[in-house]
Amino acid sequence: MSEFINNREKRIEALLSFSMGMMEGKDGKTLIDKYSEAIENITPHDVIEMEDRQVKKGVEVSKIKKHIEKIMNVFNPYLEKYEWDKPEKGHPLYYMMEENKKLKIILNETKEVIKKIEFDSEINKDEELNNLKEHLRKLQKFEKHYVRKENILFPYLEKKWDNYSPLQVMWSLHDDIRKGLKELLELLEKENKLNNEIRKKFGQLFLTMYRMVFKEEKIIFPIAVETLTENEWKEIQKQSLEEGYIFIDTPSKEDMIIKNRAEKEKGIESISISNDFSLEGVFLGLGTGNLSLEQIKMMINNLPVDITYVDENDKVRFFSNPEERFFPRSKAIIGRDVQNCHPPESVHIVENILDSFKSGDKDKARFWIQMKGKFVLIEYFALRDNSGNYRGTIEVSQDITELRELEGEKRLLDWE
Repeated sequence: MSEFINNREKRIEALLSFSMGMMEGKDGKTLIDKYSEAIENITPHDVIEMEDRQVKKGVEVSKIKKHIEKIMNVFNPYLEKYEWDKPEKGHPLYYMMEENKKLKIILNETKEVIKKIEFDSEINKDEELNNLKEHLRKLQKFEKHYVRKENILFPYLEKKWDNYSPLQVMWSLHDDIRKGLKELLELLEKENKLNNEIRKKFGQLFLTMYRMVFKEEKIIFPIAVETLTENEWKEIQKQSLEEGYIFIDTPSKEDMIIKNRAEKEKGIESISISNDFSLEGVFLGLGTGNLSLEQIKMMINNLPVDITYVDENDKVRFFSNPEERFFPRSKAIIGRDVQNCHPPESVHIVENILDSFKSGDKDKARFWIQMKGKFVLIEYFALRDNSGNYRGTIEVSQDITELRELEGEKRLLDWE
């Protein structure tokens, strides 16, 4: 049997050489012939390890994304053959794959609308253009699927995988999809017709979204099934229900049953262990008063802000749970490196802020953005103990749309 089947290290080195050659513009056929045995025996694990090594060699994420599809086109037929324990009904990945089925239907419907606009002279073009915009808005709702991956599935995988940097590349591709959908809608609103720029952007969008489904179901999901425990899937399941699904009916709690493989034959359900505990009745002396944990929780969650605390080791330790949230959060991010909570393109900014806080050069950073019709202020504050030692950072986000419009005065006695 070939050494490329038995020796995984040699296979990965060969795959890495192949992919680097493709990125450097070398002849594809020559590379495929040279590394054919490694390519023909590739596994999802190999793809993740290969891409992780690219990142660790200093290859920019933008360069990996630029060449990833032509490399994957070579790998895809062999990844299709990989056998894995596909999730059954009740498993979180089962519902993510159901969402993917619906996504492909909507993508195909969108393509049909474009064909009508391009080739059917009898249709009402304005009507079909509006139909096309509506399909794009529907595709934007698939954001919920990507958010669950980024904020629930990815944190669990990061704890298990030593080579998780490809997840950050995938997050960056999610952002490309988000950006592509937004740009297409803006262009269609402006032009109200199809032109070469819009056609090109549609082509890029379709390719990225279809390929994302393949990357999930042929690479990420198989490895996830093989590396996460049943109890971890139970936690993912619980948090996924809280976040919600898109394009499919939300499964009931009765449907969401995961059984240990060894217990399936016995018909025994696996048990989820909760990390929540209660210290009801315990009061904490805070220097300026005494509060129970329940009172502290009520106060924090009723403030009109999102609060996230990152400790001195850059680990996420806490986030508040206000009625309206600006940025997605899930319990899975607790203990996660804060750098992994951001796409690759913005990680260096986060690190610069934290470095300036740790060195004492700065104590706060402020940004503001417009999103979903709101003007959102985002502030970072360094936390220091009584000796001046850096003890972490809090991020505070607030909708200040109405505050920006305030004028004059409104005193307490003016309240009605």
